[in-house]
Amino acid sequence: MNFHVLGSIALRYFWLYTRHPVRIVELVFWPFVQLLVWGFLTNYLQSETSGDFPKTITYLIGAIILWDALFRSQQGVAISFLEDVWTRNLLNIFAAPVRTVEYVGAMFLVGFCRVMFTGLILAIIALVAYQFNLFKLELALIPFYLNLLLFGWSLGLISVSLILRFGHGAESLAWAIPFMVQPFSAVFYPVSSLPSWLHPLAQVLPSTHVFEGMRDVIQSRTFPGTHMVASLALNIVFLCGALWLLHTMLVGARRKGFLVKVTSS
Repeated sequence: MNFHVLGSIALRYFWLYTRHPVRIVELVFWPFVQLLVWGFLTNYLQSETSGDFPKTITYLIGAIILWDALFRSQQGVAISFLEDVWTRNLLNIFAAPVRTVEYVGAMFLVGFCRVMFTGLILAIIALVAYQFNLFKLELALIPFYLNLLLFGWSLGLISVSLILRFGHGAESLAWAIPFMVQPFSAVFYPVSSLPSWLHPLAQVLPSTHVFEGMRDVIQSRTFPGTHMVASLALNIVFLCGALWLLHTMLVGARRKGFLVKVTSS
């Protein structure tokens, strides 16, 4: 892997944010709106209930911050690819001496930076507006973010693979795929609240173990070691599967001319 090539591709994506500042607004606006909605809901539930529930209900704010980490890492991969499609630059990328691993690595780097940027902004807003300190998750915060980052990358690669296979008609999947797994990831509620026949599906998603672990930390202040190991193991499976799918779709797209179709439509 040539890290100079990887950095150059990533730098191109970063330059897009300086040329079009509205893109930076997009990174902050939607997460901010979601945090406001769930923050106000949390305040309302706290004022209408008593006992220990008002203390533990703060997991809603933590959930929306962690969910945004997954969504932004997925978007970093999928939108970076779509930027090349929209600007007719995809053929230039693959005509140049750029390896697939370098191209994917650049998209991963963009996804990581998006997660760090929005995560810091949301953490500050949550602390100032709702007195929710994300850092009270302590050491668990690092594996939480790591696992969500890896799963987001996997979903991003799946999005790219489907766009390569089905063309422009599948571009909406770049935004839809994360929300396809959200209901089964137990983001805002425990797995036990799902129908029993959905429990196996929920348990095979790495994100489920992250959000279950987050609630354990907030409620009992214990490190969710079992959930973190399970999440990491599943992430390895998902990431390997997503990389294989991308490789398969990319080889097929080259053989059948889909790359030309995607960039010229």
